Amino acid sequence: MTAATEFGAPPRDAREGRRPWLRWTLVGAATLAMLYGAFFLYQITQPLFGAILLALAAGFAVVFGPDRFYGSRFIFPGVAAVLIFIAFPVAYTIWLGFTNYSSFNLLSYERTIEVLTSRGTVNPETEQPFAVARDGDGYRIWLPESELLSEPVLLTAEEETVTLAPGAAPAELLSPRDAIALRTGLQSLTLTTPEEVDLRNAGLRTFASVTPDYVRTGEDELTRAADGQVLTANHETGFFETPEGERVPPGWRVAVGFDNFERIFESKGIRGPMVSIFAWTVAFAGLSVLGCFALGLTLAVILQWEHLRFKTAYRILLILPYAVPAFISILVFRGLFNQNFGEINLILEAIFGLRPAWFTDGFLARVMILIVNIWLGYPYMMLLAMGFLQSVPQDHKKAAALEGASSLRVFFTITLPQIIPPFLPLLIAAFAFNFNNLVLILLLTRGGPDIPGTVIPAGETDILASFTYRLAFQDTGQQFGLAGAITLLIFLVVAAISYANYVAMRRAASKRAAK
Repeated sequence: MTAATEFGAPPRDAREGRRPWLRWTLVGAATLAMLYGAFFLYQITQPLFGAILLALAAGFAVVFGPDRFYGSRFIFPGVAAVLIFIAFPVAYTIWLGFTNYSSFNLLSYERTIEVLTSRGTVNPETEQPFAVARDGDGYRIWLPESELLSEPVLLTAEEETVTLAPGAAPAELLSPRDAIALRTGLQSLTLTTPEEVDLRNAGLRTFASVTPDYVRTGEDELTRAADGQVLTANHETGFFETPEGERVPPGWRVAVGFDNFERIFESKGIRGPMVSIFAWTVAFAGLSVLGCFALGLTLAVILQWEHLRFKTAYRILLILPYAVPAFISILVFRGLFNQNFGEINLILEAIFGLRPAWFTDGFLARVMILIVNIWLGYPYMMLLAMGFLQSVPQDHKKAAALEGASSLRVFFTITLPQIIPPFLPLLIAAFAFNFNNLVLILLLTRGGPDIPGTVIPAGETDILASFTYRLAFQDTGQQFGLAGAITLLIFLVVAAISYANYVAMRRAASKRAAK
C-alpha cells in the first residue's frame, strides 16, 4: 500500500487512465455556479444563506478538486446535508430564542427607517387621476384634470423628480393594466406642478400631495409630522419610541439575551399553560406507547393461537390502519367524532342517549386523541410482537405448563420478560415520536379547546410541538423569538429524557450480562 492510498488518494494506476481536464471543468463549473448563487443571495440581502453557499462551494472545490482528499468525496454529501439541513436549522432556531424576532420585528434597522419615512398622509384636495404615455425610451405622465404633462422620465426604481407643464394629451396612452405594471417606477416618482407643489403616487390610478408622517432628523431620531414629537431608536427593544415610551411599529431585530426565557418562567399566563402542556405531552406520549403496545401485543398473541381459523384474513384487516396514510385516517376520525353529525355520537345517542362533546370538553378531547393515536399505532406494535413471539422457545412454555402454570402466568413470567428487551429500544423510539406528534394534534383538534386565562395561544390538547407551532405561526403576533426559546427548552427536556433512557438501558443490559 502506497502512502497516497493510505491517506485517501487513489492508487497511481487508477489516476493514469483519467481525463483530469474533464473533472476540473465540471468541478470548476459547479463551483462557479455556487459562487454566483452566493453573490446573488448577498445582493438580495440574504448574507447568511450566501455565506452558507460560499462555504459549500469552497468545500466542494477542495474535496472534489485535488486527489489528496479523494476519500472524503464519499462522505462530503452526507456531512454537508447534515450541517445544512439539521445542524443549521437547530442552531438558527436556538439563536432566535435570544432575539425579539416576531411579526412586529421582522426588518433590519435601516429597512425600518425606510418603511416609516415612506409613510405619508394624502391630501384629498390635490388627488387627481393620471395616465402614462410612451416617449421613445421613456414615458410621460399626463394629468387630465389639470391638463399637465411631464417631461420624459425613465420610471426606474430610483428616485426621480420631473416638472409638469401645460400640454395636450399624448396621442397614445397606455392601458391601465400596462400602467400598473410600471408601479415600482411610479412610486419613486415626484411630479412638480407649476405652482411648485410636489405630487406623489397615491394609489394605482392617482397622484396627490403627500405629507410624510415621519421625517428623519438625526442618526437615531425621527420626527412625527402630526404632533412634532421626536421618536428615538431604542436598540434594546428594537422600536422607535416617544418620550413617554410609546412604541411605533414596525421594529427591527435585536438580541434580547434571556428576556424570552424570563417571560416563560415569570409570566403566569405563559408558565401556567406550559406546565400543563408539558405534563399532557408526557402523559400523551406514555399512554400512546402503552396503549399501542398492549393492544398490538394482545392481538399478536391471539393471532398466534394455533386453533384460530382465517388467520390470514384477520392479519390483513388488522394491518389496514397501518397501510392507510395517517393524515387520511385522522381526517376520517375528525368526521366520525363530529359532535353534531358524526357517526360515533349518533350511535351513542341511539343506544345510551349520550352525545359527548369531543371537541369542546378538554378531557374528552384528550381521550379522543388517545383513541385515534392508538388506532394508528397498534399495527406497528402488532407486527413487531408477532416476530418477537416467534423467537420465544416453546420448551420453556411447555415446561411451565407441565408444572401446572396457567396460560396467563406463562405469558407474564416467561413470554413477556423475553420479548421486552428487544422491544425496549422501539418503545423508546415510539415515545420520542409521540412526544413531537405535531400532525395528529393539528389535523384532529388544532390544539383546542383553548385554555382560559392565557396570554398566548394554548389549548387543552396542545403538546409542546403544536404549542410552539401555534405560537410561531398562528398567533397574531407570530412570536418567533419566544417560540425559539421554548424550542430550546423542549430540546433540553427531550435530551435529558433520552439520556436517562440510555442510562437505564445500559444498566439493564449490564445486569442481564452479569446474570
